Amino acid sequence: MREAPGQSASVHTAAAGPAGRLPITGEMLRSAPSGEIFGMTQNSGMGWNPLLLNRPQYLILGTMGGIRREDGSPLALGYHTGHWEIGLMMEEVAQEITEQQGIPFAGYVSDPCDGRSQGTAGMFDSLPYRNDAAMVLRRLIRSLPTRKGVLGVAACDKGLPAMMVALAGMRDLPGIIVPGGVSLPPVHGEDAGKVQSIGARFSNGELTLEEAADLGCRACATPGGGCQFLGTAATAQVVAEALGMSVPHSALAPSGQPVWKNMGRQSARALLHMEHSGMGMKDILTNQAIMNAMVVHAAFGGSTNLLLHLPAIAHAAGLRIPTVQDWNAVNRRVPRLVSVLPNGPVPHPTIRVFLAGGVPEVMLHLRRLGLIDDSVRTVTGRTLGDNLDWWETSQRRQDMRSRLREADGIDPDAVIMSPREAKRQGLASTMTFPTGNLAPEGSVIKSAAIDPSVLDSEGVYRHVGRVKVFTAEKDAIRSIKDGLIRAGDILAVIGRGPSGTGMEETYQLTSALKHLPFGKYVTLITDARFSGVSTGACIGHIGPEALAGGPLGRLRDGDWVEVIVDTVKLEGSVNLVGDGEQPGSPEAGVDILAARTAHPFLAVDPGLPDDTRLWAALQAVSGGTWQGCVYDTDKIIAALEAGRQALGWN
Repeated sequence: MREAPGQSASVHTAAAGPAGRLPITGEMLRSAPSGEIFGMTQNSGMGWNPLLLNRPQYLILGTMGGIRREDGSPLALGYHTGHWEIGLMMEEVAQEITEQQGIPFAGYVSDPCDGRSQGTAGMFDSLPYRNDAAMVLRRLIRSLPTRKGVLGVAACDKGLPAMMVALAGMRDLPGIIVPGGVSLPPVHGEDAGKVQSIGARFSNGELTLEEAADLGCRACATPGGGCQFLGTAATAQVVAEALGMSVPHSALAPSGQPVWKNMGRQSARALLHMEHSGMGMKDILTNQAIMNAMVVHAAFGGSTNLLLHLPAIAHAAGLRIPTVQDWNAVNRRVPRLVSVLPNGPVPHPTIRVFLAGGVPEVMLHLRRLGLIDDSVRTVTGRTLGDNLDWWETSQRRQDMRSRLREADGIDPDAVIMSPREAKRQGLASTMTFPTGNLAPEGSVIKSAAIDPSVLDSEGVYRHVGRVKVFTAEKDAIRSIKDGLIRAGDILAVIGRGPSGTGMEETYQLTSALKHLPFGKYVTLITDARFSGVSTGACIGHIGPEALAGGPLGRLRDGDWVEVIVDTVKLEGSVNLVGDGEQPGSPEAGVDILAARTAHPFLAVDPGLPDDTRLWAALQAVSGGTWQGCVYDTDKIIAALEAGRQALGWN
């Protein structure tokens, strides 16, 4: 390695150290933990004014990734836009804490990009990452014993749920989620969801190479924030605010813009108010708050991935975990009110939802319907009812809605609709939970996202077809690109649940089917999960998963499968109905499945990391997918103890 001349001569071997004196007393030296005193030494060493070291300390945790130059250009890229501008928000929060006579600390736990890892081995680490990150975030919080409260700044699919789970577990501590905002759509081009299908569309002659290259370049029109559709990232922001963990009208703000930065400063002031008032997360996160979040999720038509994350938040907070029956009941009584990508009916980007009023606007409608509990407390220190009263007559509401009309020529009431208008336009409720001989423990479909043209006059989707079985997602997408999947087919992608792949996300399949002309006539069934932007007749989370002995794992090519989804009554079924020349009945399917062994190629993916295998085993003991893929310490310890006793170990 070449060394510049004279470098060694410039190496210093000691320094004078910071000037000043620590603001300590004899009593502190006699009774305070040595770590507390050494912490002051560290703070002074990093350059903080020693005279100010007795001010209250607050921790800012962020999911920042990449290295930005001062002009914003990249010195080292991040994994995705969702964490690229998080540092800007953390700066705003830190400045506000300092101006409010506090001492800000900052720590970072970055996050992956589910879009970047689609169809790759990186997806094996996607869902397990959430648990890992939440544990690390909690360890960082506890490792600063002098902190008075925590602000978590995050935006995307796994980083934001991890941050919510982490803060939910710190029950006595004040905590606030600061949403990392959203990216803007291109003036001319496609959103970041649709653009992920350019490979399939090019392969099927729907795009030229030049068109694909242009669309792919411009889809992320601004450098920061989560994707522009109501996928997992945006839905998680909505849920954080609906839980009362974020200040009002903070979800879906445009990343990097002044309105977004100001929300960070408001959050910092709210945290200090929480601490001064003696409020902790246990005062915000209650069973009623969890139910409110489920109701808001249904009204927005949010991502099915929140079925994994909201139970995990409830578990961390020590609350009742919502069941499939709870989700079903909520979706049956709550109307969908928001017209947004990817569900529509008009594909408005999330920035328009923000300008139309965002979460508080939707909750105003829900309050009038008597569907939410507005007595719950929020991080503002006030009740949800107080916040909504403010929002209804606020200048901010008027200004935002006026800006939407002025900038895009869009009526805000066409984005967030009244219940009457939503019903007139035929907005279906969000989710259905089909059961049947292939899904005895249940499954989920975002039924609101089924193409209306394939529903009958009563809003029912019916599909009986021969199944094509794949034990690897890469084989399924190759078949789509090679033209081997046709209208009328049913795709079964099996062995891709927690035990097989870490419950991979299969968006490259759903996006291809969404944007190919025949795709709406194809049904996908799997024990894996879907991206929040997925649409179409896609049934996931099928339980038990194939590798846990689920009947899905006994399907064969050419079997007849019947799928029925009633988007009005929110009922559905997934059944094997025969293996001969003609379809039969679900009862016949039960007998066929009982006589079979598992598919010959069903196996754990050979590339599955040991880390994910361990995660899969621990979450399975803890209750599995429908309990939120959590680590339930008591259940894990009980299982280990039972194993020890069975082996005769003392």
